[in-house]
Amino acid sequence: MKKSWWIVLGTVILLIGVLVWYKFFFVFGEGVKSGYLNYAIKKGYVFKTYEGKIIQEGFGKGNTGTITSYEFEFSVSDPEVFKQLEANSGKSFDLHYKEYKGTLPWRGNTKYIVDKVVNMK
Repeated sequence: MKKSWWIVLGTVILLIGVLVWYKFFFVFGEGVKSGYLNYAIKKGYVFKTYEGKIIQEGFGKGNTGTITSYEFEFSVSDPEVFKQLEANSGKSFDLHYKEYKGTLPWRGNTKYIVDKVVNMK
């Protein structure tokens, strides 16, 4: 009786561990986004995180033939990358990011975590 209880408990703990890993630590996708840096800020009540937004131009669902802007909000993991962004607001950037399924308060407010600047113009 006790042995089966420990097996069930171990299985449940393992399953919860796998689900937590998948939700918060598994990199679901990664890529590069390009656009003009709108802002880069450090904010938070308890955990001060680095946040930013780039504006992407392109054709979208607006009026036919008009240029529509898209906003890409992201968090920054590396303070050195944040300093580079903060010092060059308004410039065009190509940012490499990782996408997670969930957010953690000390990692940032978004699922998208920028880890390096690929190019700056």
